[in-house]
Amino acid sequence: MAALSDAAEPLSSVAPWLAIVGIGEDGRDGLSPAARAALDGARVVYGGRRHLALAAPLDAEARHWPSPISDAYPGILARRGRPTCLLATGDPFHFGIGAEIARIVPARELRAFPQPSAFSLACARLGWPLAECACLTLHGRALAGIVPHLQPGARLLVLSWDGTTPAALAALMTERGFGRSILTVCEAMGGPREALRTATAEDFALRDIAALNTIAVAVVGGPEARTISLAPGLDDAWFENDGQLTKAEIRAVTLAALHPRLGQRLWDIGAGAGSVGIEWMLRHPAMRAVAIEADAARAGRIARNAGTLGVPALAVVQGAAPGALAGLPAPDAIFVGGGLSAPGVLPSALAHLPPGGRLVANAVTLEGEAVLLAAFSERGGVLRRLSVARADPVGGLHGWRAAMPVTQWAWTRP
Repeated sequence: MAALSDAAEPLSSVAPWLAIVGIGEDGRDGLSPAARAALDGARVVYGGRRHLALAAPLDAEARHWPSPISDAYPGILARRGRPTCLLATGDPFHFGIGAEIARIVPARELRAFPQPSAFSLACARLGWPLAECACLTLHGRALAGIVPHLQPGARLLVLSWDGTTPAALAALMTERGFGRSILTVCEAMGGPREALRTATAEDFALRDIAALNTIAVAVVGGPEARTISLAPGLDDAWFENDGQLTKAEIRAVTLAALHPRLGQRLWDIGAGAGSVGIEWMLRHPAMRAVAIEADAARAGRIARNAGTLGVPALAVVQGAAPGALAGLPAPDAIFVGGGLSAPGVLPSALAHLPPGGRLVANAVTLEGEAVLLAAFSERGGVLRRLSVARADPVGGLHGWRAAMPVTQWAWTRP
């Protein structure tokens, strides 16, 4: 959907015409005079069935949101310059329709009238400081995305998909060793049907939960809890693998060499178990990654690892580089962990790297090392050899067992 062009009209020629009104369970009674005036002044009002019922009576034409909701955007844009209103729940710019509309309609043509968000209402009920809570949504998103946030002592505020979400979340938390966590299900907050019910994850038995609910979670982790570390270098055992895995110590150094920055996309070429791409995405929820793997069994394993470790949005491409790189969304950084000695892999990766982009490649074979030595000789960068030894049993005693040394080349395109 194309946005309205800022150049289509002079800056002052189109007055604000699109009102986005947040409405709560108390309906019209909870709206400010300005919000009511915007609602009543519109000739067309978009909203869900619940929103439109809460806003009744309406003199305007009521239009229900289609599925997908983006199908309504052409009709909204066609009304440019004529009073139009969009109804949303609570704060339209907190996981709401407001942010989507602001991508296609200039901000100067909008008027927004937010209500308290579900997060604010939940904190007001529980006495939690909002600034100390993680505000998340599972509405239309994979449940596994909650996993990185399961940190002992954390407080989470979670928008549900529907009435089944709290039980599904409780089961996931119990499976991962967070069964003693306390879940408070906040239903229909701000209206006459408001209800707050509490249970531990392991004993969760709440029934008949309203579709409109928010879950407040006080995370409690026992000794058995599987907590995702905030630092790179997760234990190798956390990754299902067939031996093709960048080991924990090398992985931590590799992530540091890649210099992850907010919102960047990584290509993980020859991904193996997907560990580097997964840990890249774990650095921040805005991070993106594409794992490219030729072997079908490994590609399936990468997807399972991504779900288990809480980054289900990791894109997995089955195919061999360099051919599999064609048509992929452009990278900000590239890691080459497998197939380095195959013809054309490193040159193709370098050709896709943007100015300022970072490439890191690891080699354990002499042939792969020769490719990196040539690249270092031609382009410069940083070349290092990494060696790790772990203590292993030797009879009844212990000794050092060295892993294969890794040659690593890191380079930033000027």
